[in-house]
Amino acid sequence: MTDDVAYPPFKLGKARYDQTTFSGRLRHYMDIIDPRTLFVTESRLKESRKLLDDFKHGSLPPGVSDKQLWEAQKIKQAIIHPDTQEKIFMPFRMSGYVPFGTPIVVGLLLPSQTLASTVFWQWLNQSHNACVNYANKNATKPTPVSKFFQGYLGAVTSAVSIAVGLNLLIQKAKFSPATLGLIQRFVPFPAVASANICNVVLMRHSELMEGISVLDSSGNVVGSSRVAAKHALMETAVTRVVLPMPILVLPPIIMSFLEKLPLLQSRRRLVLPVHSLVCLATFGLALPLAISLFPQMSEIEVSELEPEIAALTNDKTVIYNKGL
Repeated sequence: MTDDVAYPPFKLGKARYDQTTFSGRLRHYMDIIDPRTLFVTESRLKESRKLLDDFKHGSLPPGVSDKQLWEAQKIKQAIIHPDTQEKIFMPFRMSGYVPFGTPIVVGLLLPSQTLASTVFWQWLNQSHNACVNYANKNATKPTPVSKFFQGYLGAVTSAVSIAVGLNLLIQKAKFSPATLGLIQRFVPFPAVASANICNVVLMRHSELMEGISVLDSSGNVVGSSRVAAKHALMETAVTRVVLPMPILVLPPIIMSFLEKLPLLQSRRRLVLPVHSLVCLATFGLALPLAISLFPQMSEIEVSELEPEIAALTNDKTVIYNKGL
């Protein structure tokens, strides 16, 4: 494949791939979560930002290719928040979600969890999720730090309560030890999925009250819409339910099969490394699939918005940043 085919004519602020299709969004987010961007140096980031600024102002040096421009935009999108234009802390970038989140997933899925370990891993998981949600939220409106802590405490409380409650119910049921061990492996999913919804809603509740900015076809802010905020939160909540499904359901199934193999039966010390690799693979697959369900810059019909906002534009649709 030639560069001309792989890299279409560059468009500033636009995606390289068609965002109206799932496959296009998947390829786009594979770029966004590319862990190699975690190792981009400060000087490379500055070069990328300057290149994009030069393109914007029509002062691009001769000989700069579309490939260089798309790569520069990929770096900026992976590191810089689209609303604040500030760097996102490395562990909370989408490109850092899999590398920094996999150890937590491994911990959540460890067999024979105690009450203390269940509480610890659920707390750590929701702490990480809360920070990722906050760092990648729609930031067109300021959010008080107090709102962050309210959402954080609500998410942690719900995750821990559901996980501990399910474990207690399962232990009271009369299952054989083998069945009990298998069922306990699936406890993290309903706990994490329910808590993820609480996490998103509580962390971004202020958006529902104040609305988020909607933009016209020229990129100008039309107004702040609570309807668009509701759409953004619903789409993000669906993503956060779909995301842990393969991560927390597939590894227990795969490991229950692998642990019966002679290799792992005779070399028990390999179970944890193999488990970690299985978690890493499913996490790496699930993340781009989940966040590709909806475009980050989503469209909404003007007719669906509040009348006072709809009256401010002649466009049929407007755009809002869903957040990740």
